[in-house]
Amino acid sequence: MTTTNTINPAAQPTLDRLNTSSRLSGNGLETLDQGDFLRLLTTQLTFQDPLAPANNEAMLAQMAQFSSLAATTESSATLEAISAKLDRLIAAQEAALQPATPQP
Repeated sequence: MTTTNTINPAAQPTLDRLNTSSRLSGNGLETLDQGDFLRLLTTQLTFQDPLAPANNEAMLAQMAQFSSLAATTESSATLEAISAKLDRLIAAQEAALQPATPQP
């Protein structure tokens, strides 16, 4: 018995758009967020074969990877904010230590 996969013609434009390679600048983190991940996951679940569903372990691994990426991105943003505050503090301390110039 052979099985053939037929694609709903109405779904073809969506599949073509999803299969087109992206042109992201930089590392892509500026444009992708949790909403994009949930849309991708929903689309993946919508078009999966009900007789051969996706492996639960693979889905959990994808979610764990995205959570890890989100945490890393958030941590990076926090570290950048801390660095900027430290730079301002150092500049203020250096300005305070400068000898006052006498007024003639």
